[in-house]
Amino acid sequence: MHSSSTEPQASAVQSVSDTISLAPAAALAATLDCSHVPRTGDALPPIWHWLYFWSAAPQAELGPDGHPQKGGFLPDLGLPRRMAAGGRITFNAPLTIGAQAERVSRVLSVEHKEGRSGRLAFVTVEHDIQVDGVTAIREEQDIVYREAAQPGQSGQAQAKPTAAPDGADWRREIAPSEVLLFRYSALTFNGHRIHYDRDYARDAEGYPDLVVHGPLIATLLLDSVARFAPEAVVREYRFKAVRPTFLGNRFTICGRRAQDGKSIELWAEDHEGWLTMSAHAVLA
Repeated sequence: MHSSSTEPQASAVQSVSDTISLAPAAALAATLDCSHVPRTGDALPPIWHWLYFWSAAPQAELGPDGHPQKGGFLPDLGLPRRMAAGGRITFNAPLTIGAQAERVSRVLSVEHKEGRSGRLAFVTVEHDIQVDGVTAIREEQDIVYREAAQPGQSGQAQAKPTAAPDGADWRREIAPSEVLLFRYSALTFNGHRIHYDRDYARDAEGYPDLVVHGPLIATLLLDSVARFAPEAVVREYRFKAVRPTFLGNRFTICGRRAQDGKSIELWAEDHEGWLTMSAHAVLA
C-alpha cells in the first residue's frame, strides 16, 4: 500500500460551545441499558462527550450520504465515502453534567493511500475540549475516505480478516437493532445514511445491511469497563476499527485486564469470531 501526506489548510479550525446538559446523557444511559441514571453535577462517563458539540449543518448543505458536504471544515478529497477509523483520547479532567464547555477542532493531517479497493485518504482531526479555559479532554479522531462503490462491489474492505483474541476476562453479547442504531444516530446528530437507510447502504455503498456505528462500538467497549471493572478510572483510550459490523448478526464486547493492573485491552468480535475493533484503556 503506497501512501503520501499533505498538510491541512491553516484555516481548518472550528470552535463549538455547548452545555453538557443532562438529557443527552440520560438518553444514552437508557439506550445502553445502564443501571446508573446520570444526574446534574455528575461526571460525564468517558467518551460520552460525543453526544455534544454538534456540527449542525443546514439541511441544504448536506451531501447525498447525509453528512455535511465536504469542503468546509473537512477537506473535499474527491472521495465520497467516509467512516470513522479510530482515535486516541486523553481524559485530563471530568466533564461535569451542567458545565459550559468549548471544543476547538483543527485538521492535523491528510494522508493519501492506494489500497486493494482503490484510493483512500485518512484525515486526522484534533479536538481540544475546555472548561473555563482548561483542557478537560484532548482527542485525535481518524476518518477514512474511500472511492465510490462500483456496481457489484462490496463495501467491505478486502483485507484478510483477523481472528479475535482469546482469554477475555469478560464478554458481553450485543444484538444490534434498527432502534439502537436510530437512537445513537439521533443522540450524536449523525445523519450518515448507512446507519438507517438500508437501500442506500446496499445500493450506494455496497454494504450487505445497515452498518453499526464505529463510535457506538467504541462506546460499548468503554461501557464494559464500567460494568465489569467499576473501580477503574480511565485516563487514556485508543481504538481502531478493523472490520465493519452489520445489522442482522450479534457481536461481542470483550475485555481483559493487564497483569500489572494499569490498563485494559478491549476488543469487539463479530458472529464469526473476526476482530472488528481493537481498543486499549490506560488507567489512573
